[in-house]
Amino acid sequence: MKKEIIICIIVVIAISIGNIITQQYTKESVATISNDLEELKLDLNNKIKNEKEKTNDELSNSVDKITKDWESRHDKLAYYIEHNELEKVEDNLTGLDSLVSTEEYAEAIKELDKCVFILRHIEEKYAFNLENIF
Repeated sequence: MKKEIIICIIVVIAISIGNIITQQYTKESVATISNDLEELKLDLNNKIKNEKEKTNDELSNSVDKITKDWESRHDKLAYYIEHNELEKVEDNLTGLDSLVSTEEYAEAIKELDKCVFILRHIEEKYAFNLENIF
């Protein structure tokens, strides 16, 4: 009986530690990508208002940087997050890239906002709390 209890305690501790590690990585990934997207949003708004002239190439490079950062994080996130959730982010980033390259900045901001919303949703959905456990 003692062995079974010890094994159960070890399993619960291992699951809890794994969940804490994955949750921290998810939070870090979402925060990083969201912050980069918010900076891009400011640049796009400035481009629309002609306040700060960033070239279209600089904006495209920003989107490419965000996409590459997402791709590097995607592989690790795919271990424990549903694939279709991650694909939604990829779809929005692809749409964002095409809208920036065609200089449709107002539509790009909408796509960017959808991407940030999905990222926040992923973070909330996989948070370790009683609501998600039960």
